[in-house]
Amino acid sequence: MNHSTYNKIVNFIWSIADDVLRDHFKRGKYPDIILPMTVIRRFDAVLEPTKEQVLRQKAQLEANGLTAPEQMEPALKLAAGYPFFNASPFTLRSLLDDPRQIEANFRAYLDGFSENVVDIIRNFRLHQHIDTLASKNLLYPLIEKFVDPKINLSPNPTDDLPGIDNHAMGTIFEELVRRFNEENNEEAGEHFTPRDVVRLMARLTFSPIADQLKDGTYLIYDGAAGTGGMLTLAEDELQRIARERGLKVTAHLYGQEVNPETYAVAKADLLLKGDGAEADNIKMGSTLSEDAFPNLRFDFMISNPPYGKSWKTDLANMGGKDGLNDPRFIVMHRGEELRLIPRVSDGQLLFLANKVAKMKHDTPLGSRIAEVHNGSSLFTGDAGSGESNIRRYIIENDWLEAIIALPLNLFYNTGIATYIWVVTNRKPKHRRGKVQLIDATGWYEPLRKNLGKKNRQLSEKDIERILQTFLAFEENEHSKIFPNEAFGYYKVTVERPLRLKGIDPHRAYKASEIKKLKETHERAENAPPVIKKIHKKGTQPNPIRGLFEVEINGEKRVVEYDPDTELRDTEQVPLLEEGGIEAFLKREVLPYAPDAWYDPEKVKIGYEINFNRYFYKPNALRPLEEIRKELEELESAALTLVKEILGG
Repeated sequence: MNHSTYNKIVNFIWSIADDVLRDHFKRGKYPDIILPMTVIRRFDAVLEPTKEQVLRQKAQLEANGLTAPEQMEPALKLAAGYPFFNASPFTLRSLLDDPRQIEANFRAYLDGFSENVVDIIRNFRLHQHIDTLASKNLLYPLIEKFVDPKINLSPNPTDDLPGIDNHAMGTIFEELVRRFNEENNEEAGEHFTPRDVVRLMARLTFSPIADQLKDGTYLIYDGAAGTGGMLTLAEDELQRIARERGLKVTAHLYGQEVNPETYAVAKADLLLKGDGAEADNIKMGSTLSEDAFPNLRFDFMISNPPYGKSWKTDLANMGGKDGLNDPRFIVMHRGEELRLIPRVSDGQLLFLANKVAKMKHDTPLGSRIAEVHNGSSLFTGDAGSGESNIRRYIIENDWLEAIIALPLNLFYNTGIATYIWVVTNRKPKHRRGKVQLIDATGWYEPLRKNLGKKNRQLSEKDIERILQTFLAFEENEHSKIFPNEAFGYYKVTVERPLRLKGIDPHRAYKASEIKKLKETHERAENAPPVIKKIHKKGTQPNPIRGLFEVEINGEKRVVEYDPDTELRDTEQVPLLEEGGIEAFLKREVLPYAPDAWYDPEKVKIGYEINFNRYFYKPNALRPLEEIRKELEELESAALTLVKEILGG
């Protein structure tokens, strides 16, 4: 299909919305009608040559008493020659023969499709719009436009027009999706990632292991599939690399999407391309609470999950925080149970945890993941929180290869900072134990026309620059390399003793006694500390761990003090701190609070990635001479103004 034919078809279908729907539907509703009608017209055109065979096969099956869907569908698909069929007596063109009955006949026509197409139509919610179309007498002109002989959506050529193969039809459909999403850009970012970002993610997924690919089958997965664009572009990139290396590669696509309309778009796109089996691998439902592929493991995974979106409903469906036992989100790590359960207000990192759980560990290539997140995924969550535990689990297993900071304003409905996480369980030797951070915030070209909040794009040159920086794995102004432990820290609770006036400093108090003492005695820095336990003789003192040596009744004994919750503090001690926690406390805390201690049992490990710390560039200070000159000018202007006022 040449570019002229492609543009003609896209522009014609695009114009139908204005010609038929304008003034009757809001522009934001146009895709709800035009996209399913495009899908239906393509299927209609494809099935037209075998329509009579399908009807004969249906009649024969019914005559033999085989009327159950599971009995009829395989035979009717075989008769149609495609992984879908329409067994109604109508075609779109024949619906125009009876204008008075067009609504009833159109509904019967839609119900005549195979279940996979009915599923698409149902999730497009086209039936909801048929009443409006019929009541406003728009159904006839809408169908008439789609069967106009000026365009040919059939794979077979006509006397005047070329046929459209499956790939070309899929490309036309994707272009319509892109145009509608860009026109309705205030919602587009929820399920449509700009192509330039997806191309970069696909390159980061496949290019690093391009020379390790072999003939065979690979599984690609997107747990937040949206309209399916990431999956199809990822497959295109894999096939491009395979062709360059003379490899025979088969890719199977798997995706899950919670939004009915975008799920329908994704499934329809694959059916339009002739990928019937692949279309069946696109599942409807929430990836978090209704995992459609619990037993599958994937070679490549790529996603743009929703940011800042509550997953409260999913949590409830999973049994609540106390009842949640999904092995994707509760894991054993270094002998302890880690709960990878973030705040209910933002579930984006759960999608990454889901992919990590679906990695292959028994193949030479393992798995590669590229997932885009906003900045909160880097640092939100204290030590021991779900967010921090997810970062810890990935980094301590040495799966995080790199994080790339993208330019602002790349997405349609948000201008916030975004980051691509690159994760793999097969790091090359030179990357092991290390994480690369890439600052690509300045690598972009401006758009000539804003698309919502998107006013920048990644050119091919920018994508290649980011990829080469990743592959080079070298330190420079835009690339920093750190040991895994550089992002980790100990969260240490620092205690100080409760000091109360008038207490006996030579005895231990029970918890109930201490509670009463707090109510009746006054705190004071110079008061004696309250002892809560006196250890047996022979216990070794260790003040920094709360075991203090004191003299009681003329004997040296080791005691523990009751901590003062009002003086309690926390310290973040880097994992790479020379000498560890105690060296840090001796240097930073004890000189100012000699009676402080910490409990090793309460230490938590956290991970955060502060991009700004590593790439912060302070603005250069203005020269003093420039500041002095500006002040003199302001002073002179002020004096002139005063003289004018006094003179007046």
